[in-house]
Amino acid sequence: MTLTLEQSKLAEQLFDAFVTNEPLDREKYVGVVRDFATAYQVQDAVMSRKEQKTAGYKVSLTSPETQAMFASDSPLYGAQLADKFLTSGYELDLADYNEPLVEVEMQFTAKVDLTPEMSPEELLANTVVAPALEVPDARFSNWFPKLDKYLVLSDSAVGGAVVAGTTTDGATLKVSDLAEVKATLTHDNQQVGQGTGAEVLGNPVLSLQWLVSKLAEQGKNFPAGTHASTGTFLLPPKLVAGKWQASFTGGFGDVVLQVRGVE
Repeated sequence: MTLTLEQSKLAEQLFDAFVTNEPLDREKYVGVVRDFATAYQVQDAVMSRKEQKTAGYKVSLTSPETQAMFASDSPLYGAQLADKFLTSGYELDLADYNEPLVEVEMQFTAKVDLTPEMSPEELLANTVVAPALEVPDARFSNWFPKLDKYLVLSDSAVGGAVVAGTTTDGATLKVSDLAEVKATLTHDNQQVGQGTGAEVLGNPVLSLQWLVSKLAEQGKNFPAGTHASTGTFLLPPKLVAGKWQASFTGGFGDVVLQVRGVE
């Protein structure tokens, strides 16, 4: 499949918006991409311009509620660079982002190459798992929840950053454990929301399985060391200045993100 001139121009402008942090007018791009296959191709074109190796992925639209918001019947994935995977306690500057949100997720990191033939149990045993806060953000203005799903996908599934806490060896866990994990999100010590792993395609491990299989369909691998942020436990609020913390049950602990700047 070859991108049209208009689609190639979209990829160039998404890359420019990534570099300059100057958002695009989403209304100008409605209808430029009309199917998932083309949207993934636009995403690949943007990533190739970044001239850095893909370090991991984020999975979006992993609950019936978020799929309904974007009129999708499938999850989406977005590729991420290494400098977008951060550690708990990181201080983020709002000036570096457009219109960021904050999500509560689980992050998996492969200990070996993951393949679509692996069962959920095998995938879990071959990863380390960490609590995470993801910061989705788009290269379009006024994007949530109005952005066309094909533009969401073209824009690396609105990838921003992923902040992860302490890892647990997946070999010490059961798949059912992940569905039962509860997370509480607070902002400046005030509760914002709660959710469970079951919100993520029924289990975050199933989101990882979907991702590995989808990549394989496209001829892409999931090598050792690759990260995957697998989907939000709750609807994301707007990211504002202050201290954000997600506290997880199941022995996963806390993950903290400090945010400076103005709303």
